Amino acid sequence: MGKNSLKKIRESLMMSKAELAREANVSPITISRIEEGMPCRMETKRKIILAMGFNLSDKDKIFDD
Repeated sequence: MGKNSLKKIRESLMMSKAELAREANVSPITISRIEEGMPCRMETKRKIILAMGFNLSDKDKIFDD
């Protein structure tokens, strides 16, 4: 199980899963799965990082793998 800080960071930004999913152009189910530690494609991570207003260089703050 890959651990990540996505849920904590998303909640600190006061973003709902639906909101993040819409911004990142992925499904809310995808967000849920990633928050539960399921693996995802690099492209998906990239979309999520940018949708939360981070730079791609901040990847390690969100995704530990």
